[in-house]
Amino acid sequence: MIRALIFDFDGLILDTETALIDAYGDVHAAHGVPFDRPLFARSVGHADYAFDPWKAFGAQADRARLEDERLVFKKARIASQRVLPGFMDLTAEARAAGLRIGLASNSGHEHVGGHLAALGIADRFDFVACREDVPSPKPEPDLYRLVLNQFGLRGHEAVAFEDSHTGTLAAKRAGLWVVAVPNASTSHHDFGHVDLEVGSLADCRLGELQARFGR
Repeated sequence: MIRALIFDFDGLILDTETALIDAYGDVHAAHGVPFDRPLFARSVGHADYAFDPWKAFGAQADRARLEDERLVFKKARIASQRVLPGFMDLTAEARAAGLRIGLASNSGHEHVGGHLAALGIADRFDFVACREDVPSPKPEPDLYRLVLNQFGLRGHEAVAFEDSHTGTLAAKRAGLWVVAVPNASTSHHDFGHVDLEVGSLADCRLGELQARFGR
């Protein structure tokens, strides 16, 4: 029986990932510097990705100033965003059915908590796990195992929702049923290992998930 739904945050509940990449593009465009968007897109969903985002500006660039500019562009883009389709309905169904609702994010509590509060959805979750809560972030299974332990559940009793290869792999390694919900920044990722791939959380109905995974 499915007893919990566990969600990623960035790119699944709020499209911060596209805003992040676009903000880098905004800074490059403002300075007339070519922007390699595919390179940036490959970093989405990874806790650590070793590349210099300001390489095109040259070795003498003031990276601190460029980062300040990026934050301004990013905040402006995110400020206009709303919760992605389907999340509110799916969590309302889950709550009504008595399921636990968790969040497992590679981002930090300050980032996630601030957005949850601003969006007015912090009370949707019974437990929130972020990268500082575990030894290793995704793709390791630590975050999902932490949420499962908090709920007193085994992997097959929960469904994970993720938008990236890294996130889906972490959930799979923890033994959960995994639903991939790619966005514009992660549609090129490999999701061959997931149990279900959908275009949006709006395509998910609790009854259908329970029928598919509750066996």
